[in-house]
Amino acid sequence: MVLVLFGTELSPGVRAVLLTLRALELEHEFRHVDLLAGQHLEPHFVRKNPQRTVPVLQDNDACIWDSHAIMGYLVGKYAFTDALYPRDPLKRALVDQRLHFDSGILFVLFKQLQHLIFQEEVTELPNVLIEQLHKAYDLLEQFLDGRNYLAGQLLTIADFSIVATLSTLHLSYAPVDAAKYPKLSDWLTRISHLPYYEEANQRGARRMAEMVRAKLPKQFDKLWLKAFEEIKSGAGRQPLK
Repeated sequence: MVLVLFGTELSPGVRAVLLTLRALELEHEFRHVDLLAGQHLEPHFVRKNPQRTVPVLQDNDACIWDSHAIMGYLVGKYAFTDALYPRDPLKRALVDQRLHFDSGILFVLFKQLQHLIFQEEVTELPNVLIEQLHKAYDLLEQFLDGRNYLAGQLLTIADFSIVATLSTLHLSYAPVDAAKYPKLSDWLTRISHLPYYEEANQRGARRMAEMVRAKLPKQFDKLWLKAFEEIKSGAGRQPLK
């Protein structure tokens, strides 16, 4: 049976799993779940995931949810090597720490911002949340000190997890300033050169940015339109280091 991934490309977690599937060159079927239409609340979906969240991966009779768990599962079961999720306890602990940084900090801030503009329909974003985002960027900049990737010199699922969330934040809420965060900016560029990155991640991140811009046109134009246009056009990319 072909692996089946349920979700929407608007979701950073879904895109993180798509990056992993593409990196492992695993055949899979993508089934769109319309969250706005409540498809995640339908009985057949709830049987797969009682938490009613995306992504959900179906592998024969098994259903796994939470992007971080899914990525680890895919590497553990299907990868020929452990490069993307090392078995060495210390290396794995570092990858796990980065995964928890995504789930406990970056993605939490993303969800808070999403709730404000799509549920509470605020017209301006609170400065305190943007400040918290920049504090998270500061930490990511430190994580990359002396490293090409977030958990070492090699690409891991930690990079997939964080880039899916960060690229969305970068395009939608708080651009990564290359002058202030040179290592983080270089890392984003490095990941963007993966041959499957555009289809697996960037396309969905752009769609989300367009939805945010429609909700906050004045603030969007004021704070990050220039960065959005550069990314959208592919301009401004620096050579890999």
